[in-house]
Amino acid sequence: MEKSSIFSSIRLKFILFFVLLILIAMQIIGVYFVRELEVKLTDNFKNSILNRVNLLKYNIEQEFIVERDEDGLESLRTEIRSLLYENKSNDIHLIMVYDKNSRVLATSDYNNQGIVGQKTTDKNVSRTIVTASTIQNTLQNENNERVWYLYVPIHVNDQVEAVLYIEGDIEQVFSQIQVITGVLVTGTAIALGITAVLAVFVAQTVTRPIMDMEKQAQAMARGNFSRKVKVYGNDEIGQLANAFNNLSRKLKDEQAKTDSEKRKLSSILKYMTDGVISTDRRGRIILINEAAEYMLNVSRETVISKPIISVLGLEGEYTFEELTEETDSVILDFSTKENPFILRANFSIIQKETGIMNGLIVVLHDITEQEKIERDRREFVANVSHELRTPLTTMRSYLEALSEGAWKDKEIAPRFLNVTQNETERMIRLVNDLLQLSKMDSKDYVLNKARLDFSRFFNHIIDRFEMSKDRNVEFVRKIPKTQIMVNIDQDKITQVLDNIISNALKYSPDGGVITCQVIMYHEHIEVKISDQGVGIPKENIHRIFERFYRVDKARARRFGGTGLGLAIAKEMIQAHHGQIWATSIEGKGTTIHFTLPFDRDQGDDFY
Repeated sequence: MEKSSIFSSIRLKFILFFVLLILIAMQIIGVYFVRELEVKLTDNFKNSILNRVNLLKYNIEQEFIVERDEDGLESLRTEIRSLLYENKSNDIHLIMVYDKNSRVLATSDYNNQGIVGQKTTDKNVSRTIVTASTIQNTLQNENNERVWYLYVPIHVNDQVEAVLYIEGDIEQVFSQIQVITGVLVTGTAIALGITAVLAVFVAQTVTRPIMDMEKQAQAMARGNFSRKVKVYGNDEIGQLANAFNNLSRKLKDEQAKTDSEKRKLSSILKYMTDGVISTDRRGRIILINEAAEYMLNVSRETVISKPIISVLGLEGEYTFEELTEETDSVILDFSTKENPFILRANFSIIQKETGIMNGLIVVLHDITEQEKIERDRREFVANVSHELRTPLTTMRSYLEALSEGAWKDKEIAPRFLNVTQNETERMIRLVNDLLQLSKMDSKDYVLNKARLDFSRFFNHIIDRFEMSKDRNVEFVRKIPKTQIMVNIDQDKITQVLDNIISNALKYSPDGGVITCQVIMYHEHIEVKISDQGVGIPKENIHRIFERFYRVDKARARRFGGTGLGLAIAKEMIQAHHGQIWATSIEGKGTTIHFTLPFDRDQGDDFY
């Protein structure tokens, strides 16, 4: 690195610091001194004139008191003019006396005696006569010189008989101040020159060891920790040089430890069964172990510096910023028809001590076997369902009614037996539907749709629940009286409603209300079933449609639930091109919403 000159780097800063310090100090002192000097000199100038004015005023007042003969006015003018001549000095330009009619009574100007007897237009004269008070002011005349003007009332028998006017030459005061200011500026320039010379010497003394430390820092940046900084003294800079040498020695030791830890980490990553990928803050791969290379079927040379999104095959699904905010695992499905292969990716942010993101760590787990076990569990559960409970309860209610004597009624008994037979057949259909749930996972699913009046259909299902309920729960219906013709699979939607209403009954308190509502829109209808149960925590509500998920597992087992009901409902509604979701307030109840396609115009044509 080229050696710094005296006018660069920290040396210049030292010199500028001292020079500016002296300059600012001299400026502050100069401004304060000049201001105070100006105030003091101007006050002395004014007080000097005022002291003489008091005597002159007294003498003029005495002249007004003296009795005079017929030519008294001329005599008065002569006497006052004599007084004005006597009091004129170098610091007073002009002295004049005006009578109470604002006419010039006398003037000290030898060459301008012709104005005596003329009336003045100076408003300050009339103002002094009216207010009977002294007026003073400093203004510039036509020669751009500052002049101090003084108007003093002359009192005779408590009446203003005349006005004494004085023009003071205050410009000489400011001339003196200007001379003194010039002396201060010259002194400041001399002080700045001396200060600059001293600052160069001090800067040289301070910056020499700093420059040595700069060279040592550059050597350390290149990995050379063997050099030492020369210590010039035991002052603060000398102590800094010693600390720098100690830092160099410790960095050398820490580098050796880091190299050792790096080799250990490299060995661990090499033999890990889980894949590990590290990226920089822009999402480009900087490290990948052999396990990750094998899982992704790539080589280190081909993926280094490539975006992690493209390597994981997540383009179009995630951005790098979204991955840094992802708290859940991401499933990567690399399966083929012949060989299933599924990975679970977990993401962890690498942060600096300041909290700024420095990169991303991706850990890959092979969960192919786990997915196989999960799929087997779904196939097994397809043969059992808590959905069997609702039709069984209905059948038991009808059979109990028959056993209690309803079989003797020739009108009711056949209808009850018919309902029982229908419920038995529906149980068979429910079991078949559970088997179809597994088919839906493989996209092998067909709906048997037919047009029906949803209002009548929904009321019929609620009637069935009201008849078979064994708890004190009230059903409130908000269903339009008009026909709502929809094209749906009746058995599947029955299954959906059975699941939702039976859940509402399970979690409703004694004396609670279940509200069933249908809202018509132009392109769909919305069905809402609300209970007054315990509600669902906000953090769990988005998971209630997952298979086998139960918010309260102990309570669900007591009611015989398997966690499949809402998952089945979701599959059925989505198969009808509808949507299903839940809203809940913990402690107040839950509402299940779902939509079904509905064309209002086609409905009108049907009628």
